[in-house]
Amino acid sequence: MSLTVNAKTFTGDSYSANAVGYYGPAHTLSVKDDIRLAKVAPKPTSVFSGVGRSSAKLTRTLTLTGALTTTGEAILDISMSVPVGAAGADVDSLLNDMGAFLSSASGKLVAKNLQTAF
Repeated sequence: MSLTVNAKTFTGDSYSANAVGYYGPAHTLSVKDDIRLAKVAPKPTSVFSGVGRSSAKLTRTLTLTGALTTTGEAILDISMSVPVGAAGADVDSLLNDMGAFLSSASGKLVAKNLQTAF
């Protein structure tokens, strides 16, 4: 089982009922290049259908400059919570908007400079 992200192939390595771990092309014993996908099933109550939760986590070892260590791990962790019954088009719109934000100039300022006010 493999996953292609941005023209890079990640190969399935660890499997459980609710999560799969993938190793990327740069992964070695000392370098992380991993994606983990996970899910939590909705837990309905008598008055609410519940929400499905999923997550995608990318961990990559980076070479550092101007730091006390030569390498460090960068982690991008995205959590999603979608109510049962949400229209597919609404979920697509949420994903498109967040994807556009993450790759925008503002999204990059949040990641690179810790800027949150615009």
